[in-house]
Amino acid sequence: MSQPLTVRILPIPLDQMTPEQRSVADTLIASPRKRVSGPFNALIRKPVLADRVRQLGDSIRFENSLPDHLREFAITITAKYWSAKYEWYIHSNLAIDLGIEKSIVDAIGLEQEVHLTDPGQQIIYEFTHELLHTKQVSDATYEKALKQFGETTLIDLMATIGYFGFVSVILNTVRVPLPEGIVLTNFKG
Repeated sequence: MSQPLTVRILPIPLDQMTPEQRSVADTLIASPRKRVSGPFNALIRKPVLADRVRQLGDSIRFENSLPDHLREFAITITAKYWSAKYEWYIHSNLAIDLGIEKSIVDAIGLEQEVHLTDPGQQIIYEFTHELLHTKQVSDATYEKALKQFGETTLIDLMATIGYFGFVSVILNTVRVPLPEGIVLTNFKG
């Protein structure tokens, strides 16, 4: 078994933050996130960027026109694409809690064939998978998604995929660990 990778950027204790960092931390703590975690432990070193990323993330997570379960499903697919274990752990569990079948989430995490019967989930899966793996979306997939969700929601889907790709890059680079005691049994890679 390989040794766990060393975390590259550790959280800054609140009492050791600059006033600018503390202001952003207080905003994060007062938000639905309720803490400084994930990419924000690294981003807080540049408070202006951390706050702008928070604002974008708040819009994507809390003002999204995608139904919550489909937003979390798209995030889960994105986290798997980037092999972002922390992101996977958080958002795959949210997806399951919001009604995505555990067997579907497990199949994605274990890189097995995915069987979807819900049309909305199928379109989210096809669109997200296609965009991430081919860097494009075919006309057929785009039209199907547009017909199902409309233009505004499709923009929210693209923003969700892009934002959580950005978050995954940070998490992977700074090696944000899983919460203590967590072992992923539904994630290959």
